Amino acid sequence: MLTIPFEGQASLLKQLKSSVTAGSILIDATVPLASAIGGRASRPLGVWQGSAAQQAAELVPNGVSVVAAFHNLSAELLDGEQPLDCDVIVCSDDTDAAQLTRELAAKIPGVRGVDGGKLENARIVENITALLIGLNIRHKGHAGIRITGLPPAAYR
Repeated sequence: MLTIPFEGQASLLKQLKSSVTAGSILIDATVPLASAIGGRASRPLGVWQGSAAQQAAELVPNGVSVVAAFHNLSAELLDGEQPLDCDVIVCSDDTDAAQLTRELAAKIPGVRGVDGGKLENARIVENITALLIGLNIRHKGHAGIRITGLPPAAYR
């Protein structure tokens, strides 16, 4: 599980490259925010590869499955005692790794893992995080997202 600020993602993955082996799953919650370069936390950065998760996929060895997930959960709420009421959108090109990650998300009370499709969709999820940060700053809250109207299979 990779949960570091964007500015450290590439250098850390380069350092860990020899330790991450084929067959591993890397769940990446990195969000490229302007705060990484001195800007506002609620402003997303463009990433040449499309998303931080896609950048991670380029940096890990072949055979490592990259999954983008857990971007939109409030760390403060995760640290609390109350059940959450939000979804984790899971994006990956490896359907088995995505399924395992959705099952992991569902172990958190009040959280569902939602199939978000291919890894290329991670850029959209990462941008939603910037929006949520702005909402939380403006309204002094801990907003997450809940996807409604999907069939039950979307959450399995």
